[in-house]
Amino acid sequence: MSGLLSDELLSNIGRSAPPQRELVTRRDIRKYAVATGNRQKKYLNGDQAPPMFHVPLFWDIVELDQLTPDGVSIDGLLPKFPLEKAMAGGLRIEYHQGIFPGDWLTATRTLTDIYEKQGRSGALIFYEVVMDVVNDDQQLVVREKTTRILR
Repeated sequence: MSGLLSDELLSNIGRSAPPQRELVTRRDIRKYAVATGNRQKKYLNGDQAPPMFHVPLFWDIVELDQLTPDGVSIDGLLPKFPLEKAMAGGLRIEYHQGIFPGDWLTATRTLTDIYEKQGRSGALIFYEVVMDVVNDDQQLVVREKTTRILR
């Protein structure tokens, strides 16, 4: 290993971003269903949110100059890594309950792991972020685990 991961960097494991609370609206469900080409009436009518609806619900709305060159919002949860070229490493979404208009949902994102592997072209850094989405009764609605690879 090249030893890119310092103790200081690894100390960020377990750190969480401030919770984000959002209201689910029938209009937002309908717009998402239309934008994603979903044809099921329960989604087009806004009666229930389709899969993946939660993803943009919690995105920050920022000015263009606050985006990285590849159009991604800068994530304040993440530390400064010694490698910066990001690639998708995986996404696992567990749905525990449906999402409906009028639901108030709270998402909490936690940096759960940072590790290093050796690739064909050199060292790679992996990090994992888990986002738990709960309703106002603190019941888990969605759990999403994202893995990113830096080279």
